Amino acid sequence: MVTTNSSLPEGESIDNPAIDRWLEMLPDEFDADDRDYFRGAAEIALQVQSNLQAVGERQLRHSLSVAEILAQLHMDRETVAAAMLLGVLNDPQLSLEKLERKVGISTAKMVDDLGRIGALTDSSREITKEEEQQHAENLRRLLLGIAEDVRVILVVVAEQLQLMRTARNLAPEQRRRVAKETQDIYAPLANRLGIWQVKWELEDLALRFLHPDDYKRIASQLDGRRSDREQFIKEVMELLKEKFLAAGVHAEISGRPKHIFSIWKKMQRKAVDIEQIFDLRAVRVLVDDIAQCYAALGVVHGLWKHIPGEFDDYIATPKANLYRSIHTAVIGPEEKTLEVQIRTRDMHHHAELGVAAHWRYKEDAKQDKDFERRIVWMRQWLEKKDFGEQTDGLQDAFDQEMEATRIYVLTPMGKVVELPKNSTPLDFAYAIHTDIGHTCRGARVDGHIVQLNRALRSGETVEVLTAKNGTPSRDWINPHLGYLHSSKARNRVKQWFKQLDYEHHVELGRSALEREMTRLSISEKPDLEKVAAKYNLQHGEDVYAAIGRGDLSPIQVAGFGGREKPAPRSRAIPDSSKSSGVAKGEVVVAGVDDLMTTIARCCKPVPYDAIIGYVTRGRGVTVHRRDCPNVRAMPEDEQDRLVAVHWSDEQQETQYAVDFMVTASDRKGLLRDISAVLTNENIDVIGVNTNSDRKTDTATMRFTIEVKDMNQLSRVLSKIEQLQDINLVKRLL
Repeated sequence: MVTTNSSLPEGESIDNPAIDRWLEMLPDEFDADDRDYFRGAAEIALQVQSNLQAVGERQLRHSLSVAEILAQLHMDRETVAAAMLLGVLNDPQLSLEKLERKVGISTAKMVDDLGRIGALTDSSREITKEEEQQHAENLRRLLLGIAEDVRVILVVVAEQLQLMRTARNLAPEQRRRVAKETQDIYAPLANRLGIWQVKWELEDLALRFLHPDDYKRIASQLDGRRSDREQFIKEVMELLKEKFLAAGVHAEISGRPKHIFSIWKKMQRKAVDIEQIFDLRAVRVLVDDIAQCYAALGVVHGLWKHIPGEFDDYIATPKANLYRSIHTAVIGPEEKTLEVQIRTRDMHHHAELGVAAHWRYKEDAKQDKDFERRIVWMRQWLEKKDFGEQTDGLQDAFDQEMEATRIYVLTPMGKVVELPKNSTPLDFAYAIHTDIGHTCRGARVDGHIVQLNRALRSGETVEVLTAKNGTPSRDWINPHLGYLHSSKARNRVKQWFKQLDYEHHVELGRSALEREMTRLSISEKPDLEKVAAKYNLQHGEDVYAAIGRGDLSPIQVAGFGGREKPAPRSRAIPDSSKSSGVAKGEVVVAGVDDLMTTIARCCKPVPYDAIIGYVTRGRGVTVHRRDCPNVRAMPEDEQDRLVAVHWSDEQQETQYAVDFMVTASDRKGLLRDISAVLTNENIDVIGVNTNSDRKTDTATMRFTIEVKDMNQLSRVLSKIEQLQDINLVKRLL
């Protein structure tokens, strides 16, 4: 049976004297300074909550009861105070800043998180039967993902326990809905975090309201009250401790009587009566090594008669999930059945926190390594806190390990949607439905219009704004612009472009390639037939179509000439097909090993521009772009010094200087915005020249930057081109 303990006075009224008496009843571990701190929090609660109503009881009584549960769990004073202050930030007269000054930043932040979670977990939303199980799992993950402080989740679970304790005051339909939510969401959450006493009470209370007849029948069949069964376990543990000591077995013993929900679930799963459940009372024995496991088993079987068919040796034959332990059932004192589990401490750690963790098979949960890693760290953090160990270093490690790879956001109807971390409103739109993604034209996050490439955070509510005849934009699949993070959404956009007419793809691709070549100042068009052969396309026009569909990026094609060993432009240029140059630097000279090369300052080529070499007198080969004006204007008698060169397949970590120009409508902050793009891309700026024309309000800027290749240059120019008031971004020769 479940129990409720409260030192609050009966009745509706709670005043200052009642709160003083309540404070005196808190556990002795809270000192005078803690009680003064609680008294300050109580004054705020009394002022704000006195006339408010929670579900099933007055808000002030509800908050203090939740705080009392947490105090009995030996939580710290900030957590207890956060529970006392549930909902106070809904008062327009009390801001977060004011609360921080009164109770400290840590407690105020928890109260703020609790307010957001309270809004997200409103049980009035409608969920279909088919969505119920996945929604419950996603909501559990949302709760774990949104709280920056794991203690917030403990308050949430304790609050649900208090709600269940008072659920008898609710209307039958509401009571049943709250009980179902407890069973599906909050009890499994408590289970995963290892808060066993709360988990057992939540499950029993949920069973009492969901299956009242089954609950009463099992309760009546149990021989004695739970307190009597707990006393029985205590006596068994004392006896085993004495016998193990005599046998030289160093053991740590714990025990618990099985709670009603667990009995009911096992009866359902095995289709048996309560008489065939042999672990109504159970003890667990932890020892140092495997040899002591079997020594302890000998002591148990020597002390009591074991029940045939109820012995499992998972040490000799581990389960598929590598769970190891010895399970045996015996006829214990007073002829009552008793289950004994024996394992080493390493086996126990694996069972509780490793791949064999208890909650997985109890909940039949799917494997998710990242989520399970976060659960393990939460459990370990809570255990350290519970035992008062030093946690300074652990907190830093905890913060790092708790970094999630997924986020959980909500639809306006309250449905939880799981997305990869850094997903955008556009990713969210495609996760809802492909057609919604295709027609998306904007989004609201928590009621505010945001950009479609803005990263979402767990707990936010997203509303997609669509246009009736809207279609995807090619910018969406440009990785430099950050519109789509999930590969699933990107593939859906690419598939849409593939379904457009071929001629339309060709025109889109031709336009995109020309735009990219203009921006990068590439005058020599690539050989489309060679590009087609490289990418297994049939004709040169298929290259344009592939760009238009999004299968190839313009930069891949624009820079293609620089990746190939070029054919000679005249008889004076050697045939590179006969060369045997070996790539030992950034540039390979046809037919020559280890020849010094220098990048020309006039045209500043970068990988993978189409390039050509010029043999100098005493300074090796100067590498120019093929379309360099100096090369094109070279006298005929000098052209025999031109040699074929190409970029090495294995580029070194080298930075190349390159010039580009920006023209834009002149405004304050323009240079700052461009500089921010360069900084975010880790680009070094080695020269800037700006000029403003006051007559036309036009700014012209010339930058010299260092990049590692043409891909990086293209990405930077793309991002600058997206800035407000930019007219032209172009590489200079």
